[in-house]
Amino acid sequence: QVQLVESGGGLVQAGGSLRLSCAASGRILSINVMGWYRQAAGKQRELVASITSGGTTNYADSVKGRFTISRDNAKNTVSLQMNSLKPEDTAVYYCSLDNYASAWYKGAYWGQGTQVTVSS
Repeated sequence: QVQLVESGGGLVQAGGSLRLSCAASGRILSINVMGWYRQAAGKQRELVASITSGGTTNYADSVKGRFTISRDNAKNTVSLQMNSLKPEDTAVYYCSLDNYASAWYKGAYWGQGTQVTVSS
């Protein structure tokens, strides 16, 4: 079992910045992917950014150049630095960890979600 604890959400004016953090604990394989998803009101959940244990990153086109994902493998933490925020970034953001290589794989784990609201 994996637990994910998120922090850093809040209300910010357009053009501002926020930093989301997530700490994972439990049965975590050395080979995994951590990432951030978001779900806006009335919209489907979408991938914002992900990072593998090897450091390979992937970003949604809408956030490239504005958001930066990073991780500390020793601490099993992942962060998302969000700059130049836009109202369209408003959503609930979820941290995830995927032990995709596990022989007992049952799907990704998810945090509780944290609200990010960008005002105009």
